[in-house]
Amino acid sequence: MATFPPYPTHPDGPAGGGTLRHAHWWQRKSVRYGALITLLTLSGLVILALVREQTGTEGFLVGLGLAVLPVPLLVAAFRWLDRVEPGPWRNLLFSFAWGACAAALIAIVANSFATRWIATATADPSSADTLGATVIAPVVEESAKAAAVLLVFLFRRRDFTGIVDGVVIAGVTATGFAFTENILYLGTAFGTDQLTGDRGIASVTAATFFVRVIMSPFAHPLFTVMTGIGFGFAALAGERQHVRRVLLPLTGLLLAMAMHAFWNGSSTFGEYGFLAVYGAFMLPAFGLLTWLVVWTRQRELRTVREELPAYAAAGWLAPAEPFALGSMRARRLAREYARRHSGRPAARAVAQYEAYATSLAFLRRRGNRGKAGADFVVREAELLRELWGRRDVARPALDHAARVAAPPVPVVVPPWPVHGGYGYVQGYANGPGPGYGYPAAPSPAYNPYRS
Repeated sequence: MATFPPYPTHPDGPAGGGTLRHAHWWQRKSVRYGALITLLTLSGLVILALVREQTGTEGFLVGLGLAVLPVPLLVAAFRWLDRVEPGPWRNLLFSFAWGACAAALIAIVANSFATRWIATATADPSSADTLGATVIAPVVEESAKAAAVLLVFLFRRRDFTGIVDGVVIAGVTATGFAFTENILYLGTAFGTDQLTGDRGIASVTAATFFVRVIMSPFAHPLFTVMTGIGFGFAALAGERQHVRRVLLPLTGLLLAMAMHAFWNGSSTFGEYGFLAVYGAFMLPAFGLLTWLVVWTRQRELRTVREELPAYAAAGWLAPAEPFALGSMRARRLAREYARRHSGRPAARAVAQYEAYATSLAFLRRRGNRGKAGADFVVREAELLRELWGRRDVARPALDHAARVAAPPVPVVVPPWPVHGGYGYVQGYANGPGPGYGYPAAPSPAYNPYRS
């Protein structure tokens, strides 16, 4: 039986394990998953029938073929943002399915009902359409999409630890919603062209494709990401900060609704209102959000480098691992090294090791800030045991990656001759130029890889 190193000193704050209790039949995972799959399947079948009824079979197929084009790029972008602490694929599949099926069904039914009711009450169909697009649709659609973020936040709490997780879940949900909506719009446009005989770049289909797929594929993700950021800040709050954990998601949701309403109402701002809103609002907002998410990702890597040395000092990690695990380049090099020397299973083990180590760093950061949950000790022990079980495969790969990815260490050249050549200290290998080199091996007393 393996002998584990001693645990590092635990941060102050709530600690201890929870108590086991008998779970009712409706609390079982199999029941929950079955109900969820049934709900999404039925929603998908209904929304499929509704969209096909409005577009026709040929229009549906054309819309489907065009609407699917931006989906891989958007999902890949959100997956890239999630590489520091990648969440499980099942969360992304659920989010996309919820957006494409459940949220789209709620939106198409509620929007149609509300618009018809307003048109009947006011006897003015044109104003009803405008009011429906600028007021009803943003409220209904953003609320329906936010439900997926809320469900992951409540039932997959261990996978929802910060802003990036909120952005990814919200963005993938909105990508699924936009996918279904684009099928409807593009299929309807194709049907219009069939009736009028328009073809080529002057057709309604081409114009709709250009606006929705080329110019603004990020529109729905941009709106819903505001809700995800609100939930991300709520995840960073302490468990006793109940008001903050409620108000932050609501603030994000209201901001998403406001942005959505402003975007939908741009067509009423005059002949060039759409282009003005796109250039002066949508593009800057997209750029600011991109900067925020990339900055947050870098901050997460810094957290890994700052929190893991405690576990290296206790013997759970090798001295060079905090640096390697805090560098995306070093992580990639470690996986490539494991795949090259031991095959794909070893590369998967290294990837899992990296993910568990990142979760451990985030857990300890919350503990140091007094925001750890009551299961801190239990969760820490689980993560450490997962790391320990993969150490034989991961440590050589991470050690290699740390040596390759380590930045040059400046060396002060003494005024007297040094054995081994001018500009290098004994024990250092040749570097990129005079005065620089790489440590030959990490030392327990001095770790040059830690930044």
